[in-house]
Amino acid sequence: MINLDLQNMQSLFHLPIPSLAACDCPSLSLRFDRLGWNGKKKKKAYRSLPLMASSSSQTRDCGVDFDLEVMKLARENFTREISFRSKDKDISLAKALLFVAAEDEAFMSFNRNMDARSILNERRDAPFTFDTNSERNGLEAIPLAGKSISWWLNELDVIAKEVEVELVSRDIGCHLAEVLEAVNVVLFQSRGFKRHPLLVDSKFSYLHTVLNSGNGSAIMLSVIYIEVCRRLGLTIVGSRVGEEFLIWPQTGNLEELFKVSSGHSLFATVNGRCVEDPRSKAFDLDSESLLGLDIATNRDIIGITLANLIRLYWKRASRMNHGLMLTSPLRPVFSGDEKSSNMDGSKVPLLRPQDLRLAIMACERLLILQPHNWALRKDHGMLLFYSRRYGEAVQELSICMAFAPEEEAEVLEPFVEKLHLLRLESSWKPMEKTSRLAVP
Repeated sequence: MINLDLQNMQSLFHLPIPSLAACDCPSLSLRFDRLGWNGKKKKKAYRSLPLMASSSSQTRDCGVDFDLEVMKLARENFTREISFRSKDKDISLAKALLFVAAEDEAFMSFNRNMDARSILNERRDAPFTFDTNSERNGLEAIPLAGKSISWWLNELDVIAKEVEVELVSRDIGCHLAEVLEAVNVVLFQSRGFKRHPLLVDSKFSYLHTVLNSGNGSAIMLSVIYIEVCRRLGLTIVGSRVGEEFLIWPQTGNLEELFKVSSGHSLFATVNGRCVEDPRSKAFDLDSESLLGLDIATNRDIIGITLANLIRLYWKRASRMNHGLMLTSPLRPVFSGDEKSSNMDGSKVPLLRPQDLRLAIMACERLLILQPHNWALRKDHGMLLFYSRRYGEAVQELSICMAFAPEEEAEVLEPFVEKLHLLRLESSWKPMEKTSRLAVP
């Protein structure tokens, strides 16, 4: 199992990692109820007050410690949600994806707090406000965009109730087509949800920001559709078709989905324009071809969202290195050319550290879902290489070689040998202390 690299961050900044309850800051206290492993609540009551970091250096450190603890809790809860359930149907897509968002948001907050602490170290009289939530209760106490995870889960409940109100206002029953039409009206007309096919903004790839803005990727809108219908007692299934993820209700009468009304079929309304685009693989689908598709599990859907995050953050991290791919360093090493295979640490491309670290975090979570995926482990090893974590890269790529096809292992072997040398070289250099976040 892959663990969150909190210890690397801790040693880098010489920070202890306290529990949320033990964060003893002069002007800050938090209220939360944390569930123990036995499922019983352990209550520790605190009140949240505004915090001025200028009052104490200990106060300034508390924001950083809090972010680290939130990251740890979010990863633990994500792992528990996807791994400690015996049946796939028991996994909550919404909870798992909100835990992903909470960890990433806490990491970005950690970066901001480290920047603020650097400024305060230079100008100790500068005021700095650490923003906290007023109250946090239960397992969903993990903060997310100024609210709790339970608040965001309740937002899905609210949408489901709006659909029920829509059905009552029409004075209609619970026929499948009528329920789907009501869901479509609430999501795409009343709330104005819009699909964005291109991965250009991280806000489209996190469940809470999509719920807040109404703009999201196709997979995120599919998750919202699935979760809302589940609350209405309607099972929605889905499958990946080319680059698209399509959803439809689990029913024995699939022909009903393709009946055209007001210029569009229900299947097209649910899945967007890709179904009506001749260039899309979804264009030729009908009721019979749907039966031949592989239905995605909840773990599969979570995996697709994490893979999208890896692609998005890698693209952002490598923005200044046009054409750079994860596997680019493998080509000159394997070519056998002595000049091109001379690799050292100074030739590793400089990437945007926060985006690179977010890509690594998404890859770590995906490996929890797919521990035997050798191609994914190779990608993880290459991400670690780009972040100059050579020892960990060697370990990951060595594991990958053990499971990869022979031709892939032959490509990786000379690169891993070079990484061994880079690891030794980096160990000779004295560790430089810095107050700015370096990618762990």
